Amino acid sequence: MQSADIPFKFDVTELLGKARKFASSRVGDVTLNLPFVSIAIAPKDREKQVAREIVIRLKDRRVLSSRECCDECIDRALSSLQEIRRFLVDKDVDLSDIRDSSLCLLIDAMTLGIRQFLTFEERLQTAELSRSLRRRDSNRYRGDARQLYFDALELLRDHLSRCLGQIALVAGMDVPTDSLLAQYQGPWLLHSYEDKTAAKAKRP
Repeated sequence: MQSADIPFKFDVTELLGKARKFASSRVGDVTLNLPFVSIAIAPKDREKQVAREIVIRLKDRRVLSSRECCDECIDRALSSLQEIRRFLVDKDVDLSDIRDSSLCLLIDAMTLGIRQFLTFEERLQTAELSRSLRRRDSNRYRGDARQLYFDALELLRDHLSRCLGQIALVAGMDVPTDSLLAQYQGPWLLHSYEDKTAAKAKRP
C-alpha cells in the first residue's frame, strides 16, 4: 500500500541539460513535456516506429500494472525492472545513429528513473540486511523499510508511465486506456524531481 511520503527524488539535472539544448534547436507540431521543460518536436518515421514498439511492449509489464505485497512480489518487480532496462538499452542501441532524437531523450528519462530507483532499493536493502542479521530474520523488508520500498516503487511507476505517455506522442498513438498507464497521465508530479542546476541558481 502506498503512503503519501516521498522517499527520494529523481535527479534530472543532466537530463534537463540535454532537453534544454534539444529544445533550443528544434521546432515541430508535437509538444513533449518533461519535468520543468517542454519541447516542440517533429518525429521521424523511424522514431515513430520504435516508439510504437516501446509502448506496445511495455504498457502491460507487470511492474507497471500491479501492486506488491510480499518478498516474492518484490523480487518479481525488481526482475521486471531489469528486463525493462535491458529492452530500453537495446532500443537505444537501435537508435545509435540518431542519438539527438526526442525518443532517445525519453528513453534516457526512463533508464535514469530505473537506475536511480534501483540505487535507492539497494541502499535500503543493505540497511535492512544489517538489521535482519541482528534479529535473525530472513524477510527482505519489514515495517517502515517495506513502506519506503512501496512508496519508491510507486514514484517509479508514475515516472515510467508518464514517460511512456510522452513516447506515445512521439509514436502518434493515444495512451492505451486498457492498462494502468491511463491513470498516470497529466501534469508531472514536480515534487518528485530535483534539478540541481536550478537549485544552485537560486543561491545568493
